[in-house]
Amino acid sequence: MRLSEVLKNVNTLNKYADADIAAITDDSRKVSKGSVFVCIEGRNFDGHSAASAAARAGAAAVIAQKETGAPGQILVEDTREAYSLMCAAFHGNPADKLKIIGVTGKNGKTTTCFLLKEIFENNGLKTGLLGTVKNMIGDRELPASLTTPDPFQLHALFKEMVDDGCAFCVMEVSSQALDQKRVAGLRFESAVFTNLTRDHLDYHGDFEKYAAAKRILFENTNRAVVNIDDAAAGSMTKGLDCPLTTFSIKIDASDYTAKNINQKSAGVEYELVSKGVIGRVHFRVPGTFSVYNTMGAAACAVEAGVPFKTAIEALGKSKGVPGRMEVLETGTDFTVLIDYAHSPDGLENVLNALKEASAGSIITVFGCGGDRDKTKRPLMGEIASRLSDVTIVTSDNPRSEDPSAIIAEILEGTKKAKKRVVAEPDRTRAIELALKRAKEGDIVLLAGKGHETYQILGTGKIHYDEREVVAEILEKMNRGS
Repeated sequence: MRLSEVLKNVNTLNKYADADIAAITDDSRKVSKGSVFVCIEGRNFDGHSAASAAARAGAAAVIAQKETGAPGQILVEDTREAYSLMCAAFHGNPADKLKIIGVTGKNGKTTTCFLLKEIFENNGLKTGLLGTVKNMIGDRELPASLTTPDPFQLHALFKEMVDDGCAFCVMEVSSQALDQKRVAGLRFESAVFTNLTRDHLDYHGDFEKYAAAKRILFENTNRAVVNIDDAAAGSMTKGLDCPLTTFSIKIDASDYTAKNINQKSAGVEYELVSKGVIGRVHFRVPGTFSVYNTMGAAACAVEAGVPFKTAIEALGKSKGVPGRMEVLETGTDFTVLIDYAHSPDGLENVLNALKEASAGSIITVFGCGGDRDKTKRPLMGEIASRLSDVTIVTSDNPRSEDPSAIIAEILEGTKKAKKRVVAEPDRTRAIELALKRAKEGDIVLLAGKGHETYQILGTGKIHYDEREVVAEILEKMNRGS
């Protein structure tokens, strides 16, 4: 491919010599002869400092937004945006051949995406999926490294989807991805807003900047599908020039409304009302958040052309999402659930849903990740100790922090707890304490890890799958050891 072809949609600020190119990268360690190196200014490393080294390594061109002195330098206004546009062109602009649905918000992105994929495919539309748990091209599963992939990987995946006959792609769009312009140049068929609460403030700095990053998605879509019960809905949609579809459990004037909601231990039922039609939704995961997730998915799919009845049927067939209120097969007379809840509102939503469904006690095992927002730690401690009968505070992904120090900050929020709170830094030991305490009818919630099959320690990443851990502990308990 020619350099001029990948730069076709990029506003370059100086003349350059055209050349054949073999690859595009923003990682100076991957530069090889004939590749294009794009200088990205990050938090911890500025790619512009590696420009000259990239040229010496054989780069056909260096894309920069400030002077580097490197031979073959091409200046642009914004290298992040340029990188995304170049990656799209390098792969033949595959996104133009897909109908892309973007889902953003604090909670519910993953579930909503999985549900949308199931609804589209129930209607005979082959669909790709990009998200936190995994990437999928039809039925083929691929590992996910980021919620929203790096631009080069993103467009490579789009190309695979097109080559494999996908009509749609549903994808989680994170606030960091929007801020870093990983999806620059994309035009979404629809964008779904689930909700917004505090998170990622360690990255964005404050809630306003976090919300502003989320809004970028709705400035680049043909239709906004919005949960108007959320306080941030107005700021997401104010001044948009695209059609707006709303869903709510509180406001009858919304386009899609949930009525006669019935919470059960086996899931949730409600009537979805829209434009003169009514459908009875059955979904296997309990909780009010399940009502919102299914409503958002159904509303988006119907507006994209799926028959209302088909969408309702697909929701009834769904088995849920790995690591999201996932019930483990344990053979015990108590229930063991795994959930990804790792924020105050996420944990509160899950525990409230379990309280509605539980016939016994709730035993919660959770921790907080290291090198992340510290302000949420006591908040999560307060929520867990208030809504659980027993709270066991343990380690999550401590990263470079001392797990005991993280636990101490969580425990600050449990000081007024009237129920039992236990601290156990060893996560396996904490799970064992919970399982040994559980009685008939109880629910053991393992929160924070969800779909993850690893733990990130100060020494690096290790394999850690809570499904395996639970099975091993129960087997040992059954042996009486």
